[in-house]
Amino acid sequence: MPLVPPYRLLFCDLRSDQLLDALPIQGVSLDDFIGKTGRLTGTVPIPNRAVAERARRAIVPGRTGIWVERGGDIWWGGVLWTLALASDARGFLGAQIQAGGWESYLYRRLLFDTQIAEQVDQLDIARGLVDYAQSAPGGDIGITYDLDVSGVLRDRTYLRYDLHSIGDLLDDLATVEDGFEWRIASYRDADGRRVKRLQLGHPVIRAGASEIVLDHPGPVLSYTWPVDATIKANAWQSRGASTNQNQAENSYPLMSELLVADDDLTAGWPRLDGSSDYTTVEQQATLDAHARADWNTARGPVTLPEIEVALGGAISPALLGATIRLRIRDLWHPATLDARYRVVGMSITPPERGRSETARLYLEVP
Repeated sequence: MPLVPPYRLLFCDLRSDQLLDALPIQGVSLDDFIGKTGRLTGTVPIPNRAVAERARRAIVPGRTGIWVERGGDIWWGGVLWTLALASDARGFLGAQIQAGGWESYLYRRLLFDTQIAEQVDQLDIARGLVDYAQSAPGGDIGITYDLDVSGVLRDRTYLRYDLHSIGDLLDDLATVEDGFEWRIASYRDADGRRVKRLQLGHPVIRAGASEIVLDHPGPVLSYTWPVDATIKANAWQSRGASTNQNQAENSYPLMSELLVADDDLTAGWPRLDGSSDYTTVEQQATLDAHARADWNTARGPVTLPEIEVALGGAISPALLGATIRLRIRDLWHPATLDARYRVVGMSITPPERGRSETARLYLEVP
């Protein structure tokens, strides 16, 4: 008797969440992040006509939602966006699918009505954007949220003429100085219902009450420690919208203050310049806040460590936002590295024949 696989994919109607079918999938991979939309890929095998009929009903790109179950728990959720039928030389047919996390839906929704917020908490502005998306006929996919506030008040005017996506507006709002993080989490609540929950964290999303210790050698099977200075910048300026309303005269954009890290230059670093564009920002204070946030992010070389661990136990998607204590001792770290990092991403490889179940954790360096 074959073993029951620990993973199950549920195909549901995106709007009503009504279950359409549960189909097997091969070669599945899935990931989830804070600050980036997760993705699922895999192939639904089509061995006979009956399965083909079921798959035709359930796999409808743009209309079907996918939930990933592991042992009865929800580990991932998102929108099915693409389907590619593929038949190999031996006649085996498979439905290759790709799905994006629930956040991907908000990047497909546009702002068609001007929205104005004056001295409103930034998290309330974010929830208002999601409410706008879900209040349109056919736009409600069941995203819920809590009512926590950040204490940071913002003025924002979003003009209908700009046709920005809701996802882009959330990103711009979140990445300003003293901003926040956002994602849509997938889980099953105490009553067994599948939940899409908008998580808003100021200044960051935090999860987990107890610290997990991971060692290499030990539970950490392998690690990668990239350091990338190609986008480091210690001098920065941002451009905003045009300040000239007279078309007969030359038009110039609003410019932020020029920010230079003198301490970097004194320490021996060469000057490295960077810039960013905010073509719809018309307020000097808002543009300066964006510039300072971008500059602070760009000042250090980007370091995004990755560790591979065996899945199970305390290692689950619930770790996103949690702090781990990582200890590494090897040739590069003769004096043991012992530091704390926040988990900001996770890529899961489910078990298949000849392949164990592992997870790759992406860490934020403090």
